Amino acid sequence: MADLSAFPITQRWAPKNPSVLQLFSFPTPNGVKASIALEEMEIPYEAHLVTLSDADVKSPEFLSLNPNNKIPAIIDPNGPDGTPVGLFESGAILIYLAEKSGKLIGDTASDKAKTIQWLMFQMGGLGPMLGQMGFFVKFAGSQWEDKRPQQRYVDEGKRLLGVLDKELADKDWITGQYSIADIAIAPWLNALNFYEAKDMVGWDDHKNLVAYLDRFMARPAVEKGKNIPPRP
Repeated sequence: MADLSAFPITQRWAPKNPSVLQLFSFPTPNGVKASIALEEMEIPYEAHLVTLSDADVKSPEFLSLNPNNKIPAIIDPNGPDGTPVGLFESGAILIYLAEKSGKLIGDTASDKAKTIQWLMFQMGGLGPMLGQMGFFVKFAGSQWEDKRPQQRYVDEGKRLLGVLDKELADKDWITGQYSIADIAIAPWLNALNFYEAKDMVGWDDHKNLVAYLDRFMARPAVEKGKNIPPRP
């Protein structure tokens, strides 16, 4: 059985089975990327609920694994060098899991490059822009009288949705085959429901995206992974 005692996070979130991958997460768009990928790739894992409260994500134990105090993070007791490895950043975790399992990253080097390209599109553009839009639409930013910041993110959100909608005009998945890029992108599209912003960005006008998200959410692994770890 693996010894994970070198990771201080396990003092607060103790593994029941330290021989399987340990997931520290919360079911946000970024968090469910990891759980959905683990379900899709059929990698055995144990999930630990880390809430978004400062008491959890800014605790010394969590910061010991992710100094950036964001979920998700993982510990793989069976790392590539034969020793346990800890990782944070959802995009890095997706690439790691895909390479570990040999799944959902493409069959050729060109496929892999395209998959990572669209993964970076989500990490650098779609996620940050929709996340900021959500702040200004649903959370504290909605109280500001000056709506120019909100409109800036709404406009950029619309532009990015347009890019995706066009790309999906003649295929089911963003690279042509289901991949970690879709696992990164689709949860952020689904977050528009939570942000109550679908009408604001003209969601129903993006017919290809509507069908794409429906396909994604209908996958059994997505249905399971989107609620892991369960909210309290």
